[in-house]
Amino acid sequence: MVKVSIGVPVYNVDQWLRQCLDSIRQQSFQDFEVIMVDDGSTDNSFEICQEYVFKDKRFKLYHQENKKNGGVRNTCLKYMSGEYVTWIDSDDWVEVDYLKNLVTEQIRTQADIVSMGFKIFRNGVYYLVGEDINNKYGEFPNNIIPKEIAIADIFSGEYFLIHMWGNLIDINLYSGFKCSENIMYEDTGNKFKLFLRAKKIVGLPKLNYIYRMRENSTMDKARSTRDFDRIVKSRISVISNIEKLMYYLDISNIKIRKVEEETNKIFNEYLVNDANWTETENIKNKNYILRRKKLINDTIGN
Repeated sequence: MVKVSIGVPVYNVDQWLRQCLDSIRQQSFQDFEVIMVDDGSTDNSFEICQEYVFKDKRFKLYHQENKKNGGVRNTCLKYMSGEYVTWIDSDDWVEVDYLKNLVTEQIRTQADIVSMGFKIFRNGVYYLVGEDINNKYGEFPNNIIPKEIAIADIFSGEYFLIHMWGNLIDINLYSGFKCSENIMYEDTGNKFKLFLRAKKIVGLPKLNYIYRMRENSTMDKARSTRDFDRIVKSRISVISNIEKLMYYLDISNIKIRKVEEETNKIFNEYLVNDANWTETENIKNKNYILRRKKLINDTIGN
């Protein structure tokens, strides 16, 4: 059994794919396998993946029709055989000691989840996300992050724990796990399931993961556009993920005050009128948000 299974979802990324896969091959820690799943690419991504299968037996390639992020991760998990799992998105890349640092910290702490910070790369410029991450994780003894804080961070983002990538997770936490498919904000809708099962979550104050922020990506459009329909669709996805989390917390008989605080912050932000929308659009948005807020607060109250 290998130490680490690396999941690489692939879809139309031929422009950046080699940089990602080369960064994996060049890791200082070499006891790994790479599970690449091509999600019906229409560019040269599949052929590039084949190159790496031919030259490195640790790289394995599977192809499927387009199922999007959650569906790709589910397929990756089906073929993983390592003790631990890490995800590297195929348009991102990692520094040479990414795996070494994660594995070393896991051995030192015996954590179920080790999560590190990251850098953003956009338009040729690096941005240090959480450059004070040492202080952030240092708020907790031995950098052990309480489960309640980790779950709430899915919506607050204060400790950079939301992403499926940039961490090392015990394969046993994925037993029976299934990523929700065909949803926006897939990390938000799935990561908390792993936190709920974890006994120890550790923050590693390193920034070895490089997240490429692409212009005109789906997430970029959701953040930047002022189009009413697109923004409402984005908000519906966020609220659906909140409702899903509340359901899991309810059946687990867990109440987390910080989660309640963060969700109310989100609702209050969504209730602010948008100057770019018509009065009818603002009213429609407000009525929808108030209705969903009441449903969730009633659930919390129970």
